[in-house]
Order: sequence, then structure tokens, then C-alpha cells
Amino acid sequence: MAKILVCDDDEALVSMVRFKLSRENLGEVIKAADGREAKALLQESDFDLVITDIHMPFHSGLEITTFIRNDLGKNTPIIVLSAEGLENTVLQAFEIGANDFITKPFSPAELAVRVKRILKK
Repeated sequence: MAKILVCDDDEALVSMVRFKLSRENLGEVIKAADGREAKALLQESDFDLVITDIHMPFHSGLEITTFIRNDLGKNTPIIVLSAEGLENTVLQAFEIGANDFITKPFSPAELAVRVKRILKK
């Protein structure tokens, strides 16, 4: 079973993601409520996928992506979430190593399809 880290300070969103991914049998969801907690969990354990919001306390999703790619040197797949769909933000996320970008609000079914696609690679 896949181990998925969801980094977001929106408890309702994390609950929705956890419900949808577990219902689709896509993996175990571990939550990080902020960037500091995300970094600690990433140093302690390996994950099959990271889903991170851009705007979080302490460290942004872009900083988390950079941390995974540069500091940890891992190729863990990363999906970046953001209510901000600005082209430069999307491009920056991909430039630093994100595998996918989803603009909020999003459909839980769309997220599940994207997670399935990434986990099958």
C-alpha cells in the first residue's frame, strides 16, 4: 500500500483527500499541518507520493518541493495544490521538480485519477 504525505493546513481538505484516497484503496494518508511538520516527516520516513499546498505556515509547498529534490535528493512524486493558479506559480512549481499541479477547488475524483496515474509509473 502506498504511503502518501498530504501537507495542508486546511483540515477539511485533508479529510476529503484522506476519505477519497482510502475509498479508492490508493494508500495510507499521513497529514502534515504545516511546512515544519512536513519537513520533519520527510526526514523520518519515505513516502510514495507527496501532495502539498503552496501556502502553509513555516514553509511553503514550493519550499517543501525544493527540500525534497535538493536537500533530500529524492525523486518522490509531488503534486502541488494551490488556490493560486497564476502561470508563474505553476511554472515555478514544475521548474523546481513538481510532477503535477492542481488548482483549488478541485474534484476529489480528479485528484484520485492523478494519484493513480502517478503511482502506476
